[in-house]
Amino acid sequence: MFKNMIVYRIAPTWQIGLEALEAALQKAPFTECGATQERSSGFVPPRGQAHGALAESVGGQWLLRFMQESKLLPASVLARKVQEKAARIEQETGRKPGKKESRELKDEAKLDLLPMAFTKQGSTWVWIDPSAHTLVLDTGSQGHADEIASVLTELLPGFALALLDTQTSPQAAMAHWLKEQEAPVGFSVDRECELKSADESKAVVRYARHPLDIDEVRAHIDAGKLPTKLALTWDERVSFLLTEGLQLKKISFLDSVFEGQDSADEGFDTDVAITTGELSKLIPDLIEALGGEGRSLEPTTAAPAATAIAGNTTAGSTTAPSTRGGRGTVTGPAQAPVDTDPNTAPF
Repeated sequence: MFKNMIVYRIAPTWQIGLEALEAALQKAPFTECGATQERSSGFVPPRGQAHGALAESVGGQWLLRFMQESKLLPASVLARKVQEKAARIEQETGRKPGKKESRELKDEAKLDLLPMAFTKQGSTWVWIDPSAHTLVLDTGSQGHADEIASVLTELLPGFALALLDTQTSPQAAMAHWLKEQEAPVGFSVDRECELKSADESKAVVRYARHPLDIDEVRAHIDAGKLPTKLALTWDERVSFLLTEGLQLKKISFLDSVFEGQDSADEGFDTDVAITTGELSKLIPDLIEALGGEGRSLEPTTAAPAATAIAGNTTAGSTTAPSTRGGRGTVTGPAQAPVDTDPNTAPF
């Protein structure tokens, strides 16, 4: 549960009960793809029980599960079917189909093939902390996260969102920690990072299972390479990979989290309690390590069904974390961080 994290802030004006949330989610339940349907998505019971609730509350934390299904239709198979249709027309009429007709043939071929295509399913954990006003999605793909956020804003009146934003960009902070060989309070630097050049060469240096408190790493930073990923451990309890877009990947709970835990005490409620209990403490500590929160959602002008997305800017300095202002009202889409790892999406 929660191997990745993309965090959004929820407008402070949004107030809703669990029953109202359940009623809203019931408007968008997951159903499998129809015969000629390419994709389908919706919410499923988090506990995995048929006809169960779509919103579960454990210790005041709300858990949802968003399911997607897509038809697997290889491009080569579709192209062959289109060629067969085009060859039949040429044989019968003596002419080759034009561009418009070729597009229509492609649509026809797709409809012919979709009922026979295999399907692929994938689900994403959705965590709403109503007291902290945060939405946390278990995905490493910004595009996939924005899709789920859009669905929620359409279903929930007043559910305006902004990507979590900090005064210091993660890239500037990571460069500072590596160059000074000093992690922020409560954190330790682990043995994995990626440095990327900002010039035309786009040179990349990766360290895996390697100490980072070495002169070579500082030399790369002095030469203009900036960190895009850095492995950290929080409070000797949770390890993760921080990215330049303020995403957390490869989240892992260490043995200290489970000390004193009864091995027989397992199941959905225990998993949720442990996961949300640890991560709800990690998030504010990480925000503090990055200079505090940046842009916020003001309580007076949040649009009922608008997804407001605020991104993190790229650092220009490598000597110390540079801060940035930019507080203000966010009511519509802004520029989101570049999705640097689109292949981690379920589809």
